[in-house]
Amino acid sequence: MTNIDNALQVAKLTNISEGKVNTILNFLNEGATIPFIARYRKDQTGGLEDFEIFNIQKQSVLVDEIIKRKAHILETLDNQNITDATLRNRIENSWDKKELEDLFLPYKTKRKTKASVAKENGLEGLAKIIMSQNATDVNASRFVKGAIKTEEDAIAGALDIVSEWIAEHSYSRNQLRRLYTRDGLLTSKVKKGKEQEAQTYKTYFEFEQKATRVPSHRVLAILRATEEGLLTSGISIDKQTAIALLEKNFIKGNNQASKLLQQAIASTYSKNLKPALEKELIKEIKLKADIDAVNVFSKNLEQLLLASPIGKKRVLAIDPGFKTGCKVVCLNAQGDLLEDTVIYPHPPQQQRSKSIDKVVQLLNKHKIKAIAIGNGTAGRETESLIKSMNLAKDIAVYLVNENGASIYSASEIGREEFPNHDITVRGSVSIGRRLMDPLAELVKIDPKSIGVGQYQHDVDQTLLKSELDHIVERCVNKIGVRLNTASKYLLQYISGIGPALAQNIVDYRTENGKFTNINQLKKVPRLGNKAFEQCAGFLRLQGDQPLDNTGIHPELYKEVNQIAKKLNVPIPDLIGNEKALTLVDDEELQEKIGVLSLTDLLNELAKPNQDPRNQDDQLVFDENITNINHLYEGMILKGQVSNITNFGAFIDLGIKENGLVHISQITDKFISSPNDVLQLNQIVNVKVIQLDLDQKRIGLTMKF
Repeated sequence: MTNIDNALQVAKLTNISEGKVNTILNFLNEGATIPFIARYRKDQTGGLEDFEIFNIQKQSVLVDEIIKRKAHILETLDNQNITDATLRNRIENSWDKKELEDLFLPYKTKRKTKASVAKENGLEGLAKIIMSQNATDVNASRFVKGAIKTEEDAIAGALDIVSEWIAEHSYSRNQLRRLYTRDGLLTSKVKKGKEQEAQTYKTYFEFEQKATRVPSHRVLAILRATEEGLLTSGISIDKQTAIALLEKNFIKGNNQASKLLQQAIASTYSKNLKPALEKELIKEIKLKADIDAVNVFSKNLEQLLLASPIGKKRVLAIDPGFKTGCKVVCLNAQGDLLEDTVIYPHPPQQQRSKSIDKVVQLLNKHKIKAIAIGNGTAGRETESLIKSMNLAKDIAVYLVNENGASIYSASEIGREEFPNHDITVRGSVSIGRRLMDPLAELVKIDPKSIGVGQYQHDVDQTLLKSELDHIVERCVNKIGVRLNTASKYLLQYISGIGPALAQNIVDYRTENGKFTNINQLKKVPRLGNKAFEQCAGFLRLQGDQPLDNTGIHPELYKEVNQIAKKLNVPIPDLIGNEKALTLVDDEELQEKIGVLSLTDLLNELAKPNQDPRNQDDQLVFDENITNINHLYEGMILKGQVSNITNFGAFIDLGIKENGLVHISQITDKFISSPNDVLQLNQIVNVKVIQLDLDQKRIGLTMKF
């Protein structure tokens, strides 16, 4: 089995041509990154998108695992001197993990079992007699010897061997597997005495649905509640149907051996096959639920990371609170901390006038141009206070999603950045910087702590980390970063860099001053030619080479010079000169670097550093609605999408509790996911259709 096997199978799994898959795998094996391949090797890949390349990479890993497993299985068969050509052929041609394990099951090294003991006692011959069902009566007397004292002992031991054969019969296991997949029901019940404790999971107290059709959020909720000891859950299947299927495969007659075999079948199904297949199906639907949940999380995270920055402005940021006060910080245009303090405008201190005076003083002292207010506890009240101050027209006020700010505050990164300030100051700084540049600040926080998505702590953590790291890398490289100002936390996500090189770049910058040319990167310790190739196109700097401040890769500077020479326009004047660039029609260049690469090159020259991030609308909430008691059924109001899950979208209504628009209440059209029509921070009109003041739940609809 070779790389050719890998490429062929990956091509089948991804529906991408084997040639393109081979190209991608070769690039990846040579150390190229996904952002680099997607952006700067389009002509070689046929313009494959970032997510397609990522999928090829993931599927290649899975195929490699199967190839390694096959090699191990075949080596084990060799060591056991098993030369069955049919068996080996089936193994070599199988690309299904479950089928491979079924084929290998009889030959696996096993710990001591009842069947192995029975074989040691010479009962395999009796087991074969029972299995064949040729004899009218089963004569076990000649097997009574040694440790076998009676005929009953002999038959019991023989049936242990028969049970093992039935359990390891790959055809039967696969039949039962299909039965479980087709008819298996996921069921759950509340544990006796846990009714009150399990109220959160009331929906699942008496639950039953075809396992493969249970929505991901329900699968994860049921399995979480089961893990917490509040529910019992499992897969239900008609036992007689399963046993009848096995009997059809093994029962050949109607004699004593047949009856003994029927006993073995019933026992094997209950003790071995049912638990194994139930566990397998639960694992399968859990994986599907994990993938669905991670996909939702990934989409939400990407929207958060690509939220529009307000840019380099002086910001006053407030982390609101009641009893503990509002933590206030002032940041300069680069996000550096200038001053911090605490004000107490709300109960119980109620120092409203004193707090206003302090804010006015800070606004004037630091020439503040924007105010960021965390949207958590006391957020609306603080926003009302600030807006009552008759601010200058050029000072904008923003409510900022503060999810994850506390995580940053207590993190090693937070302590490293502000070793002499407590967590309250760090949290306020994070809120302010998040307004200035969401991407640059959010990369410092573990993505799963940002507070979007569903059941992120219940899904496979390796899968979650892989997918979310890819999203962060994708977003950072999509935007690009400023080499002379980017933090090491942002730089480490740039193609080809990573944490160690990011630190080396920052250290070099500190010791030698700002970079003035992209080629100076090669002087950074341990940053070799490959790393330079991968990262250079995603970094920006204003220096002595104008092209360094664009998304054009240095490997194409020669071609830009050629274009400039033909148009008789200096490179500084060529950048942004859309009119001149429309005159470029160079077949020689097309042939040299490719049609897609030339198109990208010209687009980047015409519109350098285009930021794909759109400015989100800032919703002004109704000042008369500050808590859930101000709502009533039938009320229509504006809200902002704060989180999206598979089952619906949560809407910020400007109060402590978010409302839920179930997926069925989003639109009259069929949608497979709320993400099909909604985005984070989108402003929507909603109507209250359900209000539970005791449980603090708000049901909303967008269909009115």
